Amino acid sequence: MGLTRREGPLSPDAPTTVNYAIDGPAHKLFAQPFPRRIRAEFAGRTVVDTTRGMLVHETALLPVLYVPFDDVDEDVLVPTDHSTHCPFKGDASYHSLVVGDRTAENAVWSYPEPKPGAPWLKGYAAFYWDALDAWYDEEEQVFAHLTDPYTRVDVRPTRRRVQVRHGDTVLAESDAPSVLSETGLPNRWYLPKESVRVELRPSDTRSRCPYKGEARYWTAVLPDGTEIADAAWEYDTPLPESSRVAGLLSFWGEGVEVRVDGEPA
Repeated sequence: MGLTRREGPLSPDAPTTVNYAIDGPAHKLFAQPFPRRIRAEFAGRTVVDTTRGMLVHETALLPVLYVPFDDVDEDVLVPTDHSTHCPFKGDASYHSLVVGDRTAENAVWSYPEPKPGAPWLKGYAAFYWDALDAWYDEEEQVFAHLTDPYTRVDVRPTRRRVQVRHGDTVLAESDAPSVLSETGLPNRWYLPKESVRVELRPSDTRSRCPYKGEARYWTAVLPDGTEIADAAWEYDTPLPESSRVAGLLSFWGEGVEVRVDGEPA
């Protein structure tokens, strides 16, 4: 995320506040070894186990893990007729994962004859993350995608005044919030629960972030009974790097406006 999205050096909108120029195509690829052991499970079986993973950064996309075919359980790979074309990497071939009565169709892709600009893809395979049941970075299970070595999360307490509104209704207001800065994303402002001015009802919605953990969501109920679905989220037990937002609420969504010191966030 840090290199390839938003204003990263390999993004479509690379910063101009530099004293260099990157000579190359507008769509850039950058691969580097992933420094830790990665394992993945499907249908109760370890189908990937590698210390030779390669994280491929690509303009406007999240980094993708590629692993040597030698580190994939060949007994679960079934080739298919499916193929796709990438103008930057070449023609992709696909395999399904089959274990017992479980099949993840076309869950694995590779470039048998990659484009001349990306010869290092030959002999490597990538996986649709959600097609597998679990992923492990060393012995820690990870969710959503692998962490990017060029992304970080910082949480800082602040005395800036944050007000959250929906139309004329103040949903929350605090002069003791925390600001979470995540590489490549806008700041998110987290407020204490006592700063909330409307009723919040728990939602069934959940999301996962490899930097923050699992979030649960809240529906805001306005005084006139209008419900704003999933207007706020909370990390009950965030990951260590985001631990300072535990129990705090952040607001976003359609019709929700966050103002910081009177200015739109």
